[in-house]
Amino acid sequence: MRISLIVPVRNEAANIRQTLLGLASQNYDDTDYEILVVDGKSEDATQDIVRELQRTIPNLYLFENPKRLASAARNIGVQNASGEFIVIVDGHCQVRDPNFLTKIVEAFETSGADTLGRPQPLRAESPTPLQEAVAGARASWLGHNPDSAIYSDVAGFVAADNVAVAYRRDVFDLMGLFDESFDACEDVEFNTRLRQVGLTCYFTPTVVVEYQPRSTLRGLAYQMARYGRGRARLAHKNPASLTLPSLVPSAWLLWLACATMISPFVGPIAWLLAASIAVYLLAVTAESVRLALKSRVTLLRLPLVFAAIHLGYGWGFLEEAIATWPGRGLQLLRMSRATASR
Repeated sequence: MRISLIVPVRNEAANIRQTLLGLASQNYDDTDYEILVVDGKSEDATQDIVRELQRTIPNLYLFENPKRLASAARNIGVQNASGEFIVIVDGHCQVRDPNFLTKIVEAFETSGADTLGRPQPLRAESPTPLQEAVAGARASWLGHNPDSAIYSDVAGFVAADNVAVAYRRDVFDLMGLFDESFDACEDVEFNTRLRQVGLTCYFTPTVVVEYQPRSTLRGLAYQMARYGRGRARLAHKNPASLTLPSLVPSAWLLWLACATMISPFVGPIAWLLAASIAVYLLAVTAESVRLALKSRVTLLRLPLVFAAIHLGYGWGFLEEAIATWPGRGLQLLRMSRATASR
């Protein structure tokens, strides 16, 4: 079975060498798989590193992505892929298992699924205390969408939306390509469409792709804001994709802003605001203590990390919603209520 590995990149000089060496070190005939790096006009040494590695990795190819968008990079990869299976591996990820490709083929064959999902733990070679806190918080129930299985260790069929990264080639023949109006959550948008038409996703914990945790709170907040904007854009395009968990951070941020402005004039609002902040701080503190007790994560950093996750995502979601939702707010609210009642 031939496999095409698509690696979208832009300014990944710090990580791309290790990513590609991991993919090139597979216990799989190199004539039966290809690595397609699609670069969005990197301004660092990313392309130089890829060209250097091409001298020793015969199945490594480099393509230009003039649009720079992650969605466009995926599409260029798909259009140039020759494999029966197509797997997306981001340029800042690591694949350490030399049997990664073999396990992908086995999972497709045994499950019969149209797509595969996999866990994506956050790990760094020599993590800083903040990176350890980010990894712990993101794996927590309080730090990621509970509808997602990305931190699961249980095999089985799941909703493709948040986890599918490997596809049978004919999925693209049926569904078309990734929507290039998205530069974040383009995978979720595509996976949501394929779920809605009845295609299946099998989650296999044996196929692990490791992601780099952000090294600064600012970088984490920026990452989460991009996710929030992508989710809001997806909800605008596909209201049925909207879920209550995806609304909670933005609703919390909106409540904080509105209640703070109103509370000086309405006494009960001030009490409600104080009570809600106390509940939030209690939940964050309790989860931070739990994580600190079970691992070496520093307790004092965890509340700041949770705040960056929630406020970053909520801000991005609201920013995009304000720009794109006028006239559709009532429709989206009805869809979210319908989803919650299922």
